[in-house]
Amino acid sequence: MIAEFSISPVGESVSLSKWVAEVIRIVDESGLEHETNAMSTVVEGEWDAVMALIKKCHAKVLESSERAVTTIRIDDRKGARGRIKGKIESIEKRLGRKIRK
Repeated sequence: MIAEFSISPVGESVSLSKWVAEVIRIVDESGLEHETNAMSTVVEGEWDAVMALIKKCHAKVLESSERAVTTIRIDDRKGARGRIKGKIESIEKRLGRKIRK
């Protein structure tokens, strides 16, 4: 499965990079395939591993914030692997060019 998630501390500063950096450190250490963009992180793996990672990230934000909002979108396709890159490659093939990242 792949899951897209974002975690936002509520009532904190305008800049969120402090919290994002802490979360990305945890994601990097997880060993799961992932990709981060300006608005969210996409992670790929088995259900329990992905959900445990998101829970750990949420808890990390709550360590230094009174409130956190976590948004999760899940795409669960039986037997599929390598979908973070595969989905983009499929689109690029149809376009006949690389997508700007």
